[in-house]
Amino acid sequence: MSGEALDYDVIVIGTGAAGLSAAAAAADNGASVLMVEAANRTGGSSALSGGVFYAAGTSLQREAGIDDDPEAMSHYYMTLNQYKIEPSLVRTLCRQSASAFEWLRGLGVDFTVDNLYASGVDKVRRGHRATEGGAGIVQGIEGFLSGRSVETVLETRVESLLIEQGRVHGIVVDGQPVRSAATVIATGGFGANPQLLAELYPDAARHGELHWYIGAETCRGDGLGLAAQVGGQLSQANRGLLLLTPGFAKDLESYLPGWLMMVNRHGRRFVDETIEYSVLAAVLDEQPGQDCFAIFDEAARMDSKTTQYRPAPNWTAERLLDHVDAGTLISAPTLDELAARLGVDAARLTTTTRRYNALAQAGSDADYFKPPAMLRTVAQGPFYAAHVRPAIICWTGTGIRIDPEARVLGADDRPVPGLYAAGETTGGMFGQCYAAGGASIGNAVVFGRIAGRNAANERTDA
Repeated sequence: MSGEALDYDVIVIGTGAAGLSAAAAAADNGASVLMVEAANRTGGSSALSGGVFYAAGTSLQREAGIDDDPEAMSHYYMTLNQYKIEPSLVRTLCRQSASAFEWLRGLGVDFTVDNLYASGVDKVRRGHRATEGGAGIVQGIEGFLSGRSVETVLETRVESLLIEQGRVHGIVVDGQPVRSAATVIATGGFGANPQLLAELYPDAARHGELHWYIGAETCRGDGLGLAAQVGGQLSQANRGLLLLTPGFAKDLESYLPGWLMMVNRHGRRFVDETIEYSVLAAVLDEQPGQDCFAIFDEAARMDSKTTQYRPAPNWTAERLLDHVDAGTLISAPTLDELAARLGVDAARLTTTTRRYNALAQAGSDADYFKPPAMLRTVAQGPFYAAHVRPAIICWTGTGIRIDPEARVLGADDRPVPGLYAAGETTGGMFGQCYAAGGASIGNAVVFGRIAGRNAANERTDA
């Protein structure tokens, strides 16, 4: 180091769950901290989320009588993604998930057994939903920071990292250096950056104007550019979470109604229509055109308000007619005419529908094992079809490569001195399938705490 005095021990760029957790861990280890946020408020996309924390072996699980452990969680996580992710990161995430959850609970973030659910495609209830959502998690960590040696600057973007003698020694803002012993990048994803989406997440740009992003508009991938200054690597491209949408409106509805019959462009059914959103987009990706049609009849439309499997306000009887008028829902008096309007083979669609109706009448889905309560015949005209595509961008999974200590890895695979990263700006632990609801918040808090703790220790080494 050049001998100049430090302005702060640790600088954290971004104030979502990862940045706040990093600041909290650094302050708890005696460091003075500066948090720099591009938005006019703290919280990032985390504050906008449902506030689900994915963890195993927690006190809340024990209260619910659930015997779970991190090794089982890790096995599920790795198997779901066919081991195409970095095991050391996943193992760290799973093993530290319970302690991170208990930390949040100790801060006063409210979690109840009623909000503990199986958020993945296994049967274990690992999805811990905060009563006050993501905003409640943010508020809990902010309460911990109150009165500590943490300063926050809003509406400020970092121009570059301050690099001296091969080490990161802070940041540059408005042309002025701000010095620190260590820096944590926690800038979130790049869902609000169309150029990066096209480059790093082409699946999220496939359907053009239909795509929209549910996160903070300030999440533009700043962290990726900062890491590139020191040769920071990026994980595998084209990773993230897309939700299916019929394009009715830009309202976040995580699930389609379970009573729909979904067919691909060949007119064939291909999935249990109630499957978790965390894998549905990946299943659809294997279908021709990476899209499908959600089909139902007049009886289902009329009864849609009372047969919802999960809340879906855009699918009530009256709203569905509005969508027909708007041209986003296709209607036809017969199944053959519907097939013609969709460009689907009519004979095959008829075969598919007859098979589906027989299964519904029998009360058992022998093909894809959808819950019997969600089996509705498609028999009474007029018939309806919504063109469904994976176009709601929830989260981006390509990011800065880190090691289990949250150190940014340079081009030579060695940690960049003085630089850490955590949260959605990082990658390596996310495959084609999103592991479960709450995996992103869990990742943010776990690795945010690791990054903050290790960054605080740098002040004695710098």
